[in-house]
Amino acid sequence: MSDETFDYSRPGLLTRLEPAQVDLGDGLGVDAVSICRAAQALVVEPDDATAAGVPEQRLAERNIRSARALIDVLTALDPRPLHHPRQTQSRVVGTCRHFALLSCALLRLRGIPARARCGFATYFIKGKSVDHWVTEYRRESDARWVRIDTEVLGTALVPDATDLAVGEFLTGGEAWERYRAGSIDPDSFGVAGVDYAWGIGEIRGNAIRDLAALCKVEMLPWDE
Repeated sequence: MSDETFDYSRPGLLTRLEPAQVDLGDGLGVDAVSICRAAQALVVEPDDATAAGVPEQRLAERNIRSARALIDVLTALDPRPLHHPRQTQSRVVGTCRHFALLSCALLRLRGIPARARCGFATYFIKGKSVDHWVTEYRRESDARWVRIDTEVLGTALVPDATDLAVGEFLTGGEAWERYRAGSIDPDSFGVAGVDYAWGIGEIRGNAIRDLAALCKVEMLPWDE
């Protein structure tokens, strides 16, 4: 699949905003990193939400699929434009997919080619490759796709979350290729926090999800 098959600067199925939402992005920066930092300040992980006293019923927000629905929740909690950081109670509850999806949507809103990528991060658990989503954007200054992990920006988990190094994140397809080549242990790939979601099935599933993202579907219907 060539980069020209899809126009990644335009919204996809789940990154398209409603016309009434577009003006909410007017105050966003024009560079990719500042846009992703803005997206980071709009989402809170479920565990952090619980610790901050966010009501339990709001944890269902992590099942939201589209960027427009995420923004509906955000503006109901705080109607200010999206470049304003939210306090924890006023952020939408989401997972790594939501950090990546919302970053992708806001980058495309600014006309920056971007795509959500599904795969495995190597920097959460030593010796393990953990199910994760990041965002890629096209940086024309050096004519390449840059992988940025919005969720961990500003943390010490990885040397540079704004430009992930080779091997720090593998897409599902890259992990599948390495499995087929016999260069990885498939049982070291899976979902953090559970014992059962590890191995070939997880690699295969993320390869399919990543292909869907490249086709601008971004997530599949059975994803939680």
